[in-house]
Amino acid sequence: MDKLNFKDFQLSNTILESLQKLGYNSPSEVQEKVIPLILKNKDIIVKSQTGSGKTAAFAIPICEKIEIEEKNPQALVLTPTRELALQIKEDFSYIGRLKKINCTAVFGKEPISLQIKKLKQRVHVVTGTPGRILDHIERNTLVLEKIKYLVIDEADEMLSRGFMEQVESVIGSLPKNRTTLLFSATIPDEILKLCNVYMENPLNIEVQCESSVKDRITQMYYKIEAPYKFSLLNKIIYTERPDSSMIFCRTKKNVDDLVLQMKARKYSCEALHGGMLQNERIDKIESFKRGEFTFLICTDIAARGIDVENITHIINYDIPMERENYIHRIGRTGRFTSNGTAITFVTPKEYLYLKKIEEYFHITIKEGSIPSLEEVETGKKLFYEKLKSAPKRKEDKSTKFNRDITKIYISAGKRKKIRPRDVAGTISSIPGVNPEDIGIIDIKDNFSYVDILFGKAEMVLEGLQHKTIKGKTIRAEKAQK
Repeated sequence: MDKLNFKDFQLSNTILESLQKLGYNSPSEVQEKVIPLILKNKDIIVKSQTGSGKTAAFAIPICEKIEIEEKNPQALVLTPTRELALQIKEDFSYIGRLKKINCTAVFGKEPISLQIKKLKQRVHVVTGTPGRILDHIERNTLVLEKIKYLVIDEADEMLSRGFMEQVESVIGSLPKNRTTLLFSATIPDEILKLCNVYMENPLNIEVQCESSVKDRITQMYYKIEAPYKFSLLNKIIYTERPDSSMIFCRTKKNVDDLVLQMKARKYSCEALHGGMLQNERIDKIESFKRGEFTFLICTDIAARGIDVENITHIINYDIPMERENYIHRIGRTGRFTSNGTAITFVTPKEYLYLKKIEEYFHITIKEGSIPSLEEVETGKKLFYEKLKSAPKRKEDKSTKFNRDITKIYISAGKRKKIRPRDVAGTISSIPGVNPEDIGIIDIKDNFSYVDILFGKAEMVLEGLQHKTIKGKTIRAEKAQK
């Protein structure tokens, strides 16, 4: 049987073109099973592990079904963490970019006033954490009457974080005539009860990707007393020489302590944990995605929702206390068809946790042999030789996608009574530019941003030098990154 292609789902050309630009060649198992059902508006319960491609499994068909002219949100995605909300927002934005789908993420610890401004514009998809979504519902700043799709992602994590009451409150506020999609690595009884109450004859989909995780990720552990962990970490780094690595610690303090030790050794590393400001966390993740440093030292907030290409090694400096977090951590490497290595440090007292992980996931994690002095010395030379070359910048989704798309800045916004159709009309009047060449138009108070597609930015910028918008003289230039 020939492998399915995204064209087999009868998707529109704009979505297919986006998928091609993003490097989506053929559907993963979860995408094959889920996309046709969502296109038919079926309620589904999907049991799927991390790294299976599940975000695209619901984002692709929802983007296909979005009515672009509708001003109010048509899809709502609930996630347990801010990082995951942002990651899903980014995936929707890229998949729907050529269709001009606008997506926004809302979560706590970000000024609600900024989010209210975003929600006043035309927004097709909203992703967010249950508490902040509920806050917007109670303030009447999130319009729900046009919601056709509800996605509950990482439902088991919502349950473990105590969010289910908030999730139920959100569901109770939504239109009854909608499609509900639930994704979870495990399906405990409490989640099944939720499904029975709020879903209409849901279809159960199970994607067996644990075995593929076993195939893609080389897993090993080292038994080590706590005071000797850093010494072992150095040996592992010299002999494995990761291109890009996430190192997980149990607490914020452990992260900060390890970063200090690693920076003293001149390792290229940064911290990520819940004690940091949200903007700082976002900047660190984006910088890591671009390959600007090698080691991201983090707590479990980074175990879900961070999709970084070509992470070669995951190191559990501290073994996770919760079994599920082991799979979520190591799932940051070996994504889709890539291979990866997962290394776990285990103190004698923690050996029981390792055994519980093996039993729960039906896996055998082999014990690694500590590198010899000779292996370390040889590896050290090679490691420092590698450091002399310029860091290899990663080409993430945005880099690939943005080759033909340029964001331009226009010095006029809402205060000059400028609307998206005014901007689109002026740009479309430039010879050689069609309405299809204009992407998302984002009107701010005093200025606007416009995506120009298909490499026509220079033509548009030159044409705007001789144009006015609604009779007002404007300045246009490439937007600063």
